[in-house]
Amino acid sequence: MRPTAALRRPGPPRRPKLLVLALAGLLAAGWGLAAQAQTARKPSPYENQRPLRPDEREARLEESAKRGGPGFLGQIRTEAEFRQLARVYNAGTPLEIPHVLFVIDRQRGDRIYYLDTPRYTLHENFARERQLLPGMDKATLIAQYKDPDRRLLFGTLSWQRDLPGYTYEFWEGDRVTPTLLRLTQDKLHSTFYEPVRFKANSTMHEQTAQSAGLAFVTQEALLREQTFLPLNTGRAQGRLRIVKSVEDTPDLAPTDIVVLDEVPVALPPVAGLVTQRPSTLLSHVNLLAKGWRIPNAYVRDAVAVLREHDGQWVQLTVNSNGYHVERIARPDAASMPPPPRAAVALPKPDLSVRAIKPLTGMATRDSRHCGVKAANLGALKAALRPLASVPDGFCIPFAQYAGFMDRLGVPERIAALEQRPDFIGDANVRRAELAALRQDIVNAPPDAALADAWRERWRTQLKGRGVFVRSSSNSEDLPGFSGAGLYTTVPNVTQPDALAKAVQTVWASVYNFEAYEARRAAGIGQGGVVMAVLVQSAAASDSSGVMITRDPFDASRRYVTYISAKRGLGIKVVEGKRQAEQLMYSTWSKAVQVLSRSAEDTQLVADAAGGVREVPIEGSRQVLNDALVARLAAVGNQIKLRLGNVDQDIEWAVQGDNIIVLQARPYIDGGR
Repeated sequence: MRPTAALRRPGPPRRPKLLVLALAGLLAAGWGLAAQAQTARKPSPYENQRPLRPDEREARLEESAKRGGPGFLGQIRTEAEFRQLARVYNAGTPLEIPHVLFVIDRQRGDRIYYLDTPRYTLHENFARERQLLPGMDKATLIAQYKDPDRRLLFGTLSWQRDLPGYTYEFWEGDRVTPTLLRLTQDKLHSTFYEPVRFKANSTMHEQTAQSAGLAFVTQEALLREQTFLPLNTGRAQGRLRIVKSVEDTPDLAPTDIVVLDEVPVALPPVAGLVTQRPSTLLSHVNLLAKGWRIPNAYVRDAVAVLREHDGQWVQLTVNSNGYHVERIARPDAASMPPPPRAAVALPKPDLSVRAIKPLTGMATRDSRHCGVKAANLGALKAALRPLASVPDGFCIPFAQYAGFMDRLGVPERIAALEQRPDFIGDANVRRAELAALRQDIVNAPPDAALADAWRERWRTQLKGRGVFVRSSSNSEDLPGFSGAGLYTTVPNVTQPDALAKAVQTVWASVYNFEAYEARRAAGIGQGGVVMAVLVQSAAASDSSGVMITRDPFDASRRYVTYISAKRGLGIKVVEGKRQAEQLMYSTWSKAVQVLSRSAEDTQLVADAAGGVREVPIEGSRQVLNDALVARLAAVGNQIKLRLGNVDQDIEWAVQGDNIIVLQARPYIDGGR
């Protein structure tokens, strides 16, 4: 780990800066440390609680008795008094957070209580013990977070090492008013020894602070200071390689731990991944890393920090509160752990169906001949209205692909390649041979009858408008193998003569090097892979992105939707090359939390002549408003229910007031 200089101001002891972590109110969810790093929030005792064992209960009672006293102070005059009352999460780690709970009683002259926080796990425990709300039931407790005329204000005061200074805050779902916020600010100002700033835990809090005329700190601002983010935790041994770009490094091996400037568009299987620019959690490469179960982290200035290890064999450990690189002797091949293999049974395709299938009327069972991507969209097309729509389209089934490949002798060609020792043992040979094979598939004369049928279907069903020609193989969108980003999409095809070439380009992408290597690493037999093609109306979009129907760091938080968004077409989001707008929405608190705004200066739009073009972004960088975030979360929940109640990784777009669903696949966690 790389330490940074300590901050030059008084405050609780500080450790090497790896993560920025701020507090949320006590009703905030109880997350793992990785989730805290991603969202600048602290754990909550309200969730994931288990009953205390008798020995634990006894120990807590003993500790409380030892602390004695009234359990609070009416003012904090020194750092020593703050530390006396503070509870410290993750003590001794870069995530160390000293914080003190406080309660303001409006019926007792706005009296403030700074709580002995290790003694009182929750604000309500103190309120009950002091009989501030006699006979407090659940409705009375909830009112202390919702009612503008509430008696009690429940907040948290914490030291922020990266600002530096103290902040105070409320639970993300607290409906604190401008009047209550100004009251809190004034009370803290008169009873606390240092200046304090309000930390907004939701967009609603930001609006309240603006109405109150108070300066505030956002989660986005705190997260910008992050020097580390664990995108996927784990441990790996391999040769550390600092690589300028994946495209210019054809010899990447499954034993390489790759250090890059930014997340690549595509990546063959490697042992570990470190990038030095923040990226989008939901980019295709980050999703693949989860599926491969490899350590994956953002580390600021990683190229400079890890330069001394370039070309050396190391062990990389990424955990929730940091990373560690340790030199090791080069392992014997026999002692190297085998690459992780997904437990995936490749679905057997039904090659008896040769007719083109329109999306309308398709069901999930049609994945047997059209793949999961097309079948899921067909099943959702009627089910999602009026919440959202699915662009119309049709599927060219597996059987047409299989017939074309047989005509070209591709199965025999692949079988022969896989008998060659150089093809088996040398990634560069595989890359070259697969590139030649793809070129032959793309350039082969199309089947005239099939191509005519595709164009006729396009003209009659889709009115000859621009289409996206997309993959829908039997080796993607599976519960144990997402295949995200492995196959080719041809965007915005506008000319009839270009359709056959686009279909053959998608067919050829079965043999994309990254796709072949990913299947090889996952133990998927190459001979069983077939490709259907989804020809789908192009959806012009004001914004687009990806969402996951639960907290991607904590499977227990199924009421949270995680959303990444950018302006224009969604290609830039799934590429992940620059940070997207990232948001969390909780159906419990009804709060929207902004983790980052988009770093893009340009957006992609459909070109009338075909393909896409890049245009500058004008105006605000904000992509989504709160109402649209809530609507997207509702659409995600409906998709999850329609697809077997399994958490989903969903690609979406928004045009005007309409939400458009472009893909839904099972979300693969990849956790160990």
